[in-house]
Order: sequence, then structure tokens, then C-alpha cells
Amino acid sequence: MHKVHVVHAHPEPRSFCTAMAHEAQRLLELRGDDVSFSDLYALNFDPVVRASDFAERADSDYLVYAKEQRHALERHALAPDIQREVDALLASDTLVLVFPLYWFSVPALIKGWIDRCFLSGAIYGGKRIYGRGGMVGKRAVVGVSLGGREHMFGPQRIHGELAGGMLRHLLQGTLGYVGYEVLDPFFAWHIPYCSHAERVDTLKRWGDFVARLDEQPRMPMPRLEEYDEIFQPLPGAASP
Repeated sequence: MHKVHVVHAHPEPRSFCTAMAHEAQRLLELRGDDVSFSDLYALNFDPVVRASDFAERADSDYLVYAKEQRHALERHALAPDIQREVDALLASDTLVLVFPLYWFSVPALIKGWIDRCFLSGAIYGGKRIYGRGGMVGKRAVVGVSLGGREHMFGPQRIHGELAGGMLRHLLQGTLGYVGYEVLDPFFAWHIPYCSHAERVDTLKRWGDFVARLDEQPRMPMPRLEEYDEIFQPLPGAASP
């Protein structure tokens, strides 16, 4: 049995993207996983980092957010909405993010959730990145709905690479960076414009993907043993 935390952000509760999130929850619970679920819109989650995120400050005159995260973590002084998400992240072995693609990136709610909840000190910090990150031994799953067609993305295509390009900041620079084993993402193509039958087929493909998480390919990440103490590549290093 896995402990899974599903995080979802879409402004329309009847959207296909929301259906993806709930279908993931249903299928994971059906197979016996312990699933927590955060719908960031339903929770009215605040994506903006603020000094008020900390009930007690290390330095009340000047805000360095990462330092205050570490201080508040040690003193149990995090805002309740942050603490709830951090507890779920640390308790789970699988993180599932489900969101629509906005402007070649993630929605503001997802970005703000990361900014506020990926705590320095607990999840990363200093040289605790990639294979030494706080989430080593856990996996991250990403499901994305978008309006574009599949043929628009890839080498020599009009928009370029999607997973390894425009979403690299999330897949490597965030999830891989903190130590997650990152599965190749799932993309629900052309969703606002395709037929009902195509949406039904896409939701089935998503269900098959979720049912076979253990079999999905993983994205390569930098191997720290191929870098020196200040992260310069060693001779012959082959990491991405």
C-alpha cells in the first residue's frame, strides 16, 4: 500500500482536469492506497508568500523566506495551511499533481503551493538536492490537461519540447531537485476542443496510466556522484 497526496488546481470543479484528479483518487483508493486530496481552489489556498506565514520570526526586520521556513519548522510556527500540506507531503510516498497548462507553465496556485510548502530544511537545503534531497525514496506523478495537440510539441515542432523544455522547471528544477523520482508526465491533449468520445478515451488512458504507476518510465536526473563539492562536473560526467 502506498500513501499518496494528490494536489489539484483548476477553477472549474466540473472540468476534465478535475475529473482526472478525482479519477486518480478513486483508482488509487480502489487498489488500497491511503490517499489525501488537496483541491487548492476548494481550499481557497493562498499562493502568495508573506511574512505572516510564520507565527514566529528569526528576523522580524528583514524577510528571507527560506531562512524563516527553517526557523518556523523547528518551532512549529508555520501557518496552518502550510503545515497541513507539509504534513501530507512528508507522510506520503507518492505526490500526484494534476493541473491545466497555463502559458507553457503551471497555474499560479500550483506555483504558490510549491513556494510556500516545499520547505527549506525539511524538503531541501544546502547540498540536500537531487539524490540527497529530502524527498529521496518518494515518487512524483504529473498529469496535465492542455489545449494544444500532441503534434505541436517535440523536437523541431512549433512549441518545442514540453516535458524536457517548458516544464523542466517543474519536473527537474522542483520535483527532481528535492529528490523525487519523477515519472514521465501524462498529457491530456486538446481537451477544450476535442469530442466527448476523445475525452472519454483520454480519461481511460489516464486511468490506465495511474493503474500502472510502478511500470511508468522515470525521467533521468543529475547524479551527484558525477559532480564535485561545488557541483562542477567531474571529467567524463554524463548526467543530463
